[in-house]
Order: sequence, then C-alpha cells, then structure tokens
Amino acid sequence: MPQVNLVAVLVCGVASLALGAIWYSPFLFAKAWQRAAGLSDEQAKSGNMAVIFGLTFVLSLIAAYVFGMFLGHSMPLAGSVGAGFAAGLCWVAASFGINYLFERRPLGLWLINGGYHTLQFTLFGLILGLMH
Repeated sequence: MPQVNLVAVLVCGVASLALGAIWYSPFLFAKAWQRAAGLSDEQAKSGNMAVIFGLTFVLSLIAAYVFGMFLGHSMPLAGSVGAGFAAGLCWVAASFGINYLFERRPLGLWLINGGYHTLQFTLFGLILGLMH
C-alpha cells in the first residue's frame, strides 16, 4: 500500500471546502443549483451546518487519501492532474449521471455537481502531485 502525504491530504480537504464555497456561492452557481435541486431558501439553510461541513470535510479527506493511494509516488505532476480530471469527470460525474438519469434530475444539476467534482479531483491531482 503506497504511502500518502497526510499534509497533502489535509490541504486537499481544505482546498475542497474552499472550492465548494466559491462554486456554490451566489457569484457562481448557488441559485441555479438550488433551483435544479428543488430546494427552497428555507431548505437550503436548514440542517446542522457544523455537521454538514464537518462530514463534508471528512469525506473529502477520505477521497483525497484514497486518490493519493491510487496515484502513488511515481506519477509525474501532469499525470496526477490528468488523472484527477479523468477521475472527477469519468468516475464521479459519470456515476452521478447514471443516478440522475434514473432519478429524472435536471441536466443543469448534473453539470453543476459533476463540474464541481471534476475540478475537485483535478485540484486533488495538482496538490498530491506537487506534494508527493
């Protein structure tokens, strides 16, 4: 089992939250995401935000750690970034697409969420590639 730089994984977790804060902000896709997801303002603001963000951070750490295991130590930076892009688009977004088709979810929601995860894993590849 390859060793993974835990500091890089932590940076990936923080970067994932930062990317989400920008991606799902009112400046980019907040309103379009909310409409496509069928969430009212009240629903979007409901729930325990500490738990939601805390678990989001933990899940991002898990994803980054396992992706770091997948990349290993010998992957060059360009390969790490390319693998991140491919993982986000072809594994995560494509898997969302399968679910969204059966759930009859809107294309816009898939584009927003799949786009976020494509960038998230591309960012993971960049960070892990730089810090391996």
